[in-house]
Amino acid sequence: MTRFRKLLPVHLSCLFFFGPVSTVAQAAESGLPSIEEKTASMRAIDGFIPMYWEASSGKLWLEISRWDTDVLHMTGLASGLGSNDIGLDRGQLAGSRVVRFQRVGPKVLMIQPNLDFRASSTNPREVQAVTDAFAPSTLWGFTAAAETDGRVLVDVTDFVVRDMINWAQRLRPGTYRFDAGRSAVHLPMTMGFPENTEIEASLTFVRQPGGGGGGFGGFGGGGGTFEGVGNVAATGEAATIRLHHSFVQLPELGEYTPRAFDPRAGYGAMSFADYSAPLGEDMQQRFIRRHRLEKRDPSAAMSEAVEPIVYYLDPGAPEPIRT
Repeated sequence: MTRFRKLLPVHLSCLFFFGPVSTVAQAAESGLPSIEEKTASMRAIDGFIPMYWEASSGKLWLEISRWDTDVLHMTGLASGLGSNDIGLDRGQLAGSRVVRFQRVGPKVLMIQPNLDFRASSTNPREVQAVTDAFAPSTLWGFTAAAETDGRVLVDVTDFVVRDMINWAQRLRPGTYRFDAGRSAVHLPMTMGFPENTEIEASLTFVRQPGGGGGGFGGFGGGGGTFEGVGNVAATGEAATIRLHHSFVQLPELGEYTPRAFDPRAGYGAMSFADYSAPLGEDMQQRFIRRHRLEKRDPSAAMSEAVEPIVYYLDPGAPEPIRT
């Protein structure tokens, strides 16, 4: 890392300073109906982020009240395609990210902060300079449809019922596209809990005319033939796969003490560039990935955990594997 790059965010903060923007009183000027009025005929799904199901339109609504607060958003395959060669398997994770909801007039933005570049300095100007030097990602823009006491209702349907992982590009042989008309929210696995909100969507991908057959036959394990959509889906014309979304509450700051990475420890590492590191020292900060466990008896060399880690076995696993 060059000295120039090390000093770049500080130089930017000297050239440009944008003070905090005053927030307009949203509720008084929005002219929106109350959430109670808007959701009177909907089915409420209470939880970490409350939801409402509107059966008449097939829409799912989110009630957002945690503004500028870090939330963990995770995605994964609730059902798979079945092809070893294409590799879209049931239970496969499809990424996770920290997101924040931000209100800007009638818009509600879901923003992923850029945590790859930070400043651990106690100087807020230095921290802000680094934050402004590296772009965040605005993942989605919702429109406020109702509001009550700072809580805002948004339609989340289009966010979850889409090909956000670009699965269509992976389906072969032929060319497939996502078909919104054959896709919908999957209600049986859309649920709310005190610390997490779960949403699932059934996504259908349709083969395009002239795109070739649904499969070449055979299996891709050792025979040299490709296991395509037509070999594993009910028909090569269309394949339906479910994507699961989780919005999870993060622990309060200070409840977790990170541990520095050491290659001799055998743990994987997460890392970020710290632009407030002293000149001449490594900017790359590395910490191990580990469970957040606390001793029930802090004075003991070994102690039971206050909240032990619980692993859940897939209920579909057959005997005798389950036991």
